[in-house]
Amino acid sequence: MESQIRISDLENIISEKVFIKIEKWNLYLGDAGLARSLAIECISNKDQGALEAAKVSLKAINVKVGDGVKSIPLINLITSSQILELEEILESVFYY
Repeated sequence: MESQIRISDLENIISEKVFIKIEKWNLYLGDAGLARSLAIECISNKDQGALEAAKVSLKAINVKVGDGVKSIPLINLITSSQILELEEILESVFYY
């Protein structure tokens, strides 16, 4: 039950703070429906440290584009500053 609460807490934080960047447009992961999947991946990778957990988790999530025939790893849609933002979130949730 504790991990379920942590998933929800992490999902809420990710939903509001991490976004996909396309040109000058920011799509927050909560609005894109990707926050929960990323939260689950991050929790499963937390033993690797915050930065590595962020990177591995972002690589593991594939984002369907167009009619869903093709997908792009989430890490390819996230800026480096957003990766650092995710790392900071993970540090605050997992290690403090």
